[in-house]
Amino acid sequence: MQAYCLKSPGKVGPVKIAEPVLGPEDVLIDIHYVGLCGSDLAAYRGQSPMVSYPRIPGHEVSGIIVETGAQVPERIAIGQHVMVSPYSACGLCPACRAGRPNCCEFNETLGVQRDGALAEKIAVNYRDVFSSATLTHKELALVEPLSVGYHATNRAQVCEMDTVLVIGCGTIGIGAVAAAARKGARVIAADIEQTKLATALRFGATQTINTHKNVQEQIDGLTQNEGVSVAIEAVGRPETYQLAMKSVAYAGRVVCIGYAKQEVSFDTSLFVRKELDIRGSRNALRVFPAVIAMLERGERPFPDLISRIYPLAETDRAFADWDAAPGAYNKILIDVRA
Repeated sequence: MQAYCLKSPGKVGPVKIAEPVLGPEDVLIDIHYVGLCGSDLAAYRGQSPMVSYPRIPGHEVSGIIVETGAQVPERIAIGQHVMVSPYSACGLCPACRAGRPNCCEFNETLGVQRDGALAEKIAVNYRDVFSSATLTHKELALVEPLSVGYHATNRAQVCEMDTVLVIGCGTIGIGAVAAAARKGARVIAADIEQTKLATALRFGATQTINTHKNVQEQIDGLTQNEGVSVAIEAVGRPETYQLAMKSVAYAGRVVCIGYAKQEVSFDTSLFVRKELDIRGSRNALRVFPAVIAMLERGERPFPDLISRIYPLAETDRAFADWDAAPGAYNKILIDVRA
């Protein structure tokens, strides 16, 4: 069957691969849409230390179950429309033993450490599929990245008493904005792109900050010089990491999603004087059903996050266009069946 592969940095092309082999606990999925993630762009640019080449990308997945293994429970049925949890877990490392398999030491995410779903079909364990009777395949392809942002708000223990600064309003950042808003928090969104700030307002932000301007001055003005109670970093740059530490209030919480590609220097006195809680947030943990329910209720215009859809045969063009103008896109989908 056909798939698309990152053959080397900057080079994407079609490949022929074997049909998936179905294990007794596996389901076979006809892929409909695959979303491209910032980690895919980093791999395309040769900037991801987790990716080796050649690699089939794709971990934001939607499709239809077309076959089930002999030991798959009846509630997982042929014809269900599903999204896929793309993570793996060893079950033995400290994170797994602590009930946090999302940050398993030996995790291999589809399309990153192992070949992904940018192909006609994929076989996965039935425990990794989550279905919806009402969401479209386009909406199901949004569930995983939105869940990463949702998980970050859980890591921050966001509640209705909080003022939350979300730095970076891509799809993952928007997931954090929407989740923090539905938890009752006041949400301030920060981004360099004015169009993304306009999107953040539609997804629950009450104020926005353009990071072209004096950011700290704007934060001080919005918080009576106190700072925010929670800062969520969803960019992965040294300056945004530093902004998160500076903008948060005394006794505040900082949650980091983005991978910075350069070393980051901090004024560590901020950590101590403010007695900050600083937490990483990796992947998503037990939130896929909640995010699916959020989309099913139509709480926000989630399909509007999709900037453009390319057919599978134009995957190389999708990467090239995104690489040339990353700020112009929120979410790119690949239509595998087009």
